Amino acid sequence: MHPDRLFPPDPDVRTIARRLYASVSDLPIISPHGHTDPRWFATDDSFSDPAALFVTPDHYVFRMLYSQGVPLERLGIRRRDGERVEGDPRKIWRVFAEHFYLFRGTPTRMWLEQSLHDTFGVRERLTTESADRIYDQVSDLLARPAFRPRALFDRFGIEVIATTDGALDDLRYHDAIQQSGWSGRVVPTYRPDAVVDPSLRGFSADVEAFVTTTGAGMNWSGYLEAHRSRRHDFKARGATSSDHGHPTARTANLDRASAENLFSRVLRPDVSAEDAELFRAQALTEMARMSLDDGLVMQLHPGSYRNHNPALLSLFGPDIGADIPTQTDYVHALKPLLDELGNDPRLTLILFTLDEAAYSRELAPLAGHYRALRLGPAWWFFDSPDGMRRFRELTTETAGFYNTVGFNDDTRAYLSIPARHDMARRCDCSFLATRVAEHRLDEAEAQELAADLAYGLAKRSYRL
Repeated sequence: MHPDRLFPPDPDVRTIARRLYASVSDLPIISPHGHTDPRWFATDDSFSDPAALFVTPDHYVFRMLYSQGVPLERLGIRRRDGERVEGDPRKIWRVFAEHFYLFRGTPTRMWLEQSLHDTFGVRERLTTESADRIYDQVSDLLARPAFRPRALFDRFGIEVIATTDGALDDLRYHDAIQQSGWSGRVVPTYRPDAVVDPSLRGFSADVEAFVTTTGAGMNWSGYLEAHRSRRHDFKARGATSSDHGHPTARTANLDRASAENLFSRVLRPDVSAEDAELFRAQALTEMARMSLDDGLVMQLHPGSYRNHNPALLSLFGPDIGADIPTQTDYVHALKPLLDELGNDPRLTLILFTLDEAAYSRELAPLAGHYRALRLGPAWWFFDSPDGMRRFRELTTETAGFYNTVGFNDDTRAYLSIPARHDMARRCDCSFLATRVAEHRLDEAEAQELAADLAYGLAKRSYRL
């Protein structure tokens, strides 16, 4: 791994970037939003094999392979119909190695290679010829205690990691972590989409289970009380934030009678698209109101056309790499919520986008004004060196640095977390070094900013 990767090519600016990076490279990792499995940390069992770590759970990997004609069955992705898929992890790894060249120029390749290099000591590129050697090297190490989840947590320098958990989750693995006596800090995040989005399969049944399990009545008031109860459960396990993966950023502020009527309508099997959208919109405002009381930071991740490929959805189910960015309106969509709560110092609403055109036109001006708003980092398709650079270029002049929240890795791929944070630190130090070379910042300021972008802003913004 080249020590100057992602640094500016100009030698003078590169020298500044090196100094800035050296001051932050070893800071602890704050991972305030992601999708690692709390069961890993609760049981601390060894990871089974390289394919289960690097291929099968990572949609960045299998969507690229699928785009080049590799059937998902060959990667061990389970089908809904129970048809046999490849179950030999070595064969899955060989398919991955055969097609590894497809990742040239992508951040995925950088994450994968740095994970193999730094964690497992791999010193050759993954190819068809090297596949078995690397597989054996990684497999041998995974069987050792030093490569179990908790040991890696300490080795990676993780200070805290937040998982993402559904409103119906019993949180038993978080309970087990707390009861184990282990010092690692793993906290849940409240993700209520299954009981907020009427377009999802099983919504009515999930809402009924959600409301009745908490002992509330099956009406609008009981529904809101169930959310309060569950948020309290999450906070008791250390949660500091909620997360909302809505198709749009629309919010609403209905009166009580209209909300009651809407709640009845969305439980019907023939719920309209407009009612589903209005219900999600009202739910966002209700979640913001609850945040004033319980202090959970809100995250809004809109703008993904999820499960765009109906054939894959039918065969494999949701979240199979077929999600596509869409345009998102923030100025008008957020106004009902902001009219009521945007000036309240108790609310923090972190906005993400898959619509880069919104950065300078909408998001930076909004976050640069409203007290409640902060900008989340470049996300998903733009969680990349060029995406991070564009994010800073398009938002800094209007929103500054301190209306952003640093970096979060938002990943299921546990082994890639150090590499992702390292990439972000290198990219931010490169951006700051350019500003120093242009005499927009002095280097002492840039060093303070580098530490905040790598560590301090995430810790403060997420109340960790």
